[in-house]
Parts: sequence; structure tokens; C-alpha cells
Amino acid sequence: MPTTLARIQVTQTPALRDALELAAEEWPGSPKSELVARLAVLGAESLASQRSARRAARRAALEATRGTIAYPPGYLEELRKDWPE
Repeated sequence: MPTTLARIQVTQTPALRDALELAAEEWPGSPKSELVARLAVLGAESLASQRSARRAARRAALEATRGTIAYPPGYLEELRKDWPE
């Protein structure tokens, strides 16, 4: 089919074959090229969701530990004495 979009070539490894078989059960009658595209989009959505979950976990850990370290008076001033101006 004519298109102005870039195309890619993918080797059908055993793992990709298995993924295509699973995708064909989900979207019967779809050509393999469409199955690959759908799997790629779903994979990207999954990665984005995992990234978001990791960020939320890091933020929760930071929030849970906020204020739990008691620095001695003058700690920052002492630390900054060695910094260049």
C-alpha cells in the first residue's frame, strides 16, 4: 500500500512468532503488519505505565522519608565552606 511514512523490516523470531499468534487470536483476520503495529503500540503503552509506576513509587519513598534525618545546627554552612564561590 502506498504511503509517505517510513517503513521498517522485522525478522520473525520465535518470540515474535508467539506474540503474533497471540495477537491473531485477539484480532482475527488482521494482517501481520497490523498485528506488529498493534503490539508495538501496546508495548509502548505498557512501558509508559511501568515508568509512571516507578516514578510514583520513588515519589512515595521520598515523601515517606521526608524530614526523617535530623541535621545538626549549622550543617549546611559547614558543608558550604568548602564550595568554590
